[in-house]
Amino acid sequence: MGREVVRAPDVAEKTVAILQSNYVPWKGYFDLMRRVDEFVLYDDVQYTRRDWRNRNRFKTPAGVRWLTIPVQVKGRYLQRIDETLVSDPGWARQHWTALRSWYRKAPFFKRYESVLEGLYMGRQDLALSAINRRFLEGLRDLLGIRTPLTASSDYATSGQRTERLLGICEAAGATRYLSGPAARDYLEEERFRAAGIAVEWMSYEGYPEYPQLHGPFEHGVSVLDLLLNVGEEAPDYMLGAT
Repeated sequence: MGREVVRAPDVAEKTVAILQSNYVPWKGYFDLMRRVDEFVLYDDVQYTRRDWRNRNRFKTPAGVRWLTIPVQVKGRYLQRIDETLVSDPGWARQHWTALRSWYRKAPFFKRYESVLEGLYMGRQDLALSAINRRFLEGLRDLLGIRTPLTASSDYATSGQRTERLLGICEAAGATRYLSGPAARDYLEEERFRAAGIAVEWMSYEGYPEYPQLHGPFEHGVSVLDLLLNVGEEAPDYMLGAT
């Protein structure tokens, strides 16, 4: 009688994305989020100025405009994103006043007004990471996305670039890593393959246009623009819609 072969249980597939937190980011950020099983906020890395960490773009009657959270940067050239603090606590009221003015005629502004006002005028964090995460989780829920958000600091890993990203994926139990296209310049895919983790690349091409206020269509604006203009149909304008 032959020896019984005991097979290891199948390993569950798990896709992970790792990305710095952004302030009310565009639809592509949430499209990537909705395609993965865990979305890791990579905020224990250096804060970059004039980037998406603390600002975003919006459609207005006067054209596309930036809203920026003012942060402390003087003498803090090497600070991490999760060490970056707000320099003017009045930013939230200013942003909410501007958004209410620009989008009050949007078809779904009234539906989401109370929730968004709560995000802006509720708890007043001083840490940029905490602010971004509050908005990311709030907008995720409004978009019907169920992906959990975690932080890179939740995982005891070290190293730079590929080594660190790979360490987070391994600690999170990933079998696939979904990366934004910008990482193609430095990510060492062979190290992921050697660890048994497949690398897949996100593409942001081909998004359909949607009804939009204030002049010519613009893709590169905050997801708030999409949500306030089309409401519950917002996922239909993301490539990852299922």
